[in-house]
Amino acid sequence: MKPESLPSRRNFLSTAVVGSGLLSANCGCEATAPDSMPTGPADVTLRIGPVLLDIAKDHTISTVGYNGSVPGPLIRLHEGVPVTVDLFNDTDTPEYVHWHGLAIPVDVDGAEEEKSLVVPVHGHLRYRMTPQPAGARWVHSHVMPMSDVNRGTYTGQFGFVYIEPKNNAGQYDQEVFLATHEWEPFYTTAEMEEEPDAEQRARMEEQKKKEEKPNGWEIGYQRFTVNGKCLGFGEPVRVKEGQRVLFHFLNASATENIKLALPGHVFQIVALDGNPVPRPQTMQVLELGTAERIDAFVEMKNPGVWILGTPMDDDRRDGMGIVIEYAGKTGKPRWIAPPKQLWDYCMFGDNRPASNPDEVIPLVFGKINGGVGAFNHWTVNGKSYDDKAEPRLLQKGKRYRLVFDNQTDDAHPVHLHRSSFELTKVHGKSTGGVLKDVVLLKGFKKIEADFTPTMEGLMLFHCHQQLHMDYGFKLLFNVV
Repeated sequence: MKPESLPSRRNFLSTAVVGSGLLSANCGCEATAPDSMPTGPADVTLRIGPVLLDIAKDHTISTVGYNGSVPGPLIRLHEGVPVTVDLFNDTDTPEYVHWHGLAIPVDVDGAEEEKSLVVPVHGHLRYRMTPQPAGARWVHSHVMPMSDVNRGTYTGQFGFVYIEPKNNAGQYDQEVFLATHEWEPFYTTAEMEEEPDAEQRARMEEQKKKEEKPNGWEIGYQRFTVNGKCLGFGEPVRVKEGQRVLFHFLNASATENIKLALPGHVFQIVALDGNPVPRPQTMQVLELGTAERIDAFVEMKNPGVWILGTPMDDDRRDGMGIVIEYAGKTGKPRWIAPPKQLWDYCMFGDNRPASNPDEVIPLVFGKINGGVGAFNHWTVNGKSYDDKAEPRLLQKGKRYRLVFDNQTDDAHPVHLHRSSFELTKVHGKSTGGVLKDVVLLKGFKKIEADFTPTMEGLMLFHCHQQLHMDYGFKLLFNVV
């Protein structure tokens, strides 16, 4: 979706990829799900192929995207209503299309580790699925690029999936979907930027004394975009004074955690990862780990031309932002640095202890420095991912408590496939009612989350930071 695409709720369905056979092809190679497939046009069609993306004046990115655009077209579905999906792969490598945040069978989830169906080279895959739960989800590539920064989530293979709830009483004048992404990645020895507290700083110093090798490669970027455009390029988001605008934010980065602010305005946050929160909160700065989503209302009552962007000056200069323009207002877009605010998941939850789980699963995250010119490796409970190892068995219907224990100085946006989990303790503080499928775990911190598997089959858990996932930060469950 382009930045200028700002349909209201009344005309939004005309832009969504729903109920339309947008593409057809005669593919020499075809794969289908085991169940008999309906004939005729699919409800959702995605074509994976090369895209030339103009992100700024005289600056074009050659990448891979969906249906010739970056982000891919909005896919708008209805909760519980089955759809037929067509996937076409016009590239020279096999692809996996992951439906992030959807509770769907393992064969269509789109992950190699789960033995999902692959979209073959220059081939076609058709299957049926029932989209659930309601809310802001997304779709993206799930290949493991390793050292190749031209594949996987480094590319433009991402797009919003919005699943309409069965009962939707939301009131707003305009709905805006904004996805952030970074371009032109490069390897660097500079470590990820973090603002450690006193405890984290002490742990970092202690850890460095024990390290046998220096830190290995990290990823940096030269350009930053919102909906595929650098700040100031393309059309602004156009609003009117007095409007109530519902913003859907997606951090579609391969590796970056971000913050966003809109000077002169506040965000009323009503959902995290597409799931309504028990206690909506008003904030001036949003924080999104890689793959996280935030739904927030903004009351448009400060007329002018503003920048919605990152508080990081260098990244905003290199494109991470978009212009918000009130009707009848002109001039240079304004930016005012926002105040520092504490982002705490507990703010959105109920202040209550969780009921006891059936089983507690400790997940300790570790790092093995790669040294100069090499890659770091990551461990879960002392081991890097081994595709030959037996998955850890879980029982369908049992309540499990995952204890995420980060023993590294890196922040990790950890993700569980095919399920959501309820945060029960954040940095030692009890909470409840906050449902997520990604949670950003800061360095040397601990978060506990409960979930109950409802579907059988393999279930992947991993860090959504692509470099971490590629080099060991994965674990496979098997629900029986």
